Amino acid sequence: MSNSVNDIGSLAIGAQGLDKLRLQSKQSPDQALKGAAQQFEQVFLNMMLKSMREATPQEGMFDNEQTKMFTGMLDQQLAQSMSSGHGVGLAAVMVRQLQHSSMGADAAAPGVSGAGVKTSIPSAYNENFQQDFVKKLMPHAEQASQATGVPAHLMVGQAALESGWGRREIKMADGTNSHNLFGIKAGASWNGKVAEVMTTEYHNGVAHKQVEKFRAYDSYADGFKDYANTLSNNPRYSEVLKRGDSAQGFATALQQAGYATDPHYAEKLNKVIKSVNTLA
Repeated sequence: MSNSVNDIGSLAIGAQGLDKLRLQSKQSPDQALKGAAQQFEQVFLNMMLKSMREATPQEGMFDNEQTKMFTGMLDQQLAQSMSSGHGVGLAAVMVRQLQHSSMGADAAAPGVSGAGVKTSIPSAYNENFQQDFVKKLMPHAEQASQATGVPAHLMVGQAALESGWGRREIKMADGTNSHNLFGIKAGASWNGKVAEVMTTEYHNGVAHKQVEKFRAYDSYADGFKDYANTLSNNPRYSEVLKRGDSAQGFATALQQAGYATDPHYAEKLNKVIKSVNTLA
């Protein structure tokens, strides 16, 4: 088994393991997903071996509770060994399927663009991750709300959409965080740090991959502050500030103002904001 999975421990079985998974999901979401998939493969193999044992006739002097206990331990060890490295392939299939089925939403506009979103990781793990995201960013959003009049949950929703709930944040060349959750581009007027990443832009409704420059900040607080300034000081977003009374109105106004080139941006944003409402 790989070091990453050993570090997680029995995350699919015990509460301690789940706590470790949550911590790793914040630090390295992709690695946490791989670790969870490997743990699932290990549990599946253990169940398979157990079923095979039970299907075998059990008669004789060595068939007792003690031997069953040690046989169970052996099966658990075999399952761990079989799932190590590349395993039997089940974990890899799960990871590919989850990543393939994840929702993408990329924003693009003069001065503003999304860097890519992937949000589908299932069940309790996904919900816990999203709750942590909302809890972490809501104080910054509330400050930005005071400056713009836009409700905090709407801004957290847009941050979630643009960054894939924090899983696809824009990174600097050295791997550090740009704290740019809104995909704001670094135009000619930007004098701060810059992160260059591959992103998806839509031209006439057709998606194209290209490298773009994005603004980088020292903290999420700075990122939200700049986002608030962008909405407040750019005339193109004046209607957005007036439509903060509803998720649909806010999302539609952003798309109409040209915040994103994704033709389905408003629809996606509206759905994510509804998810934020259930978590806040």
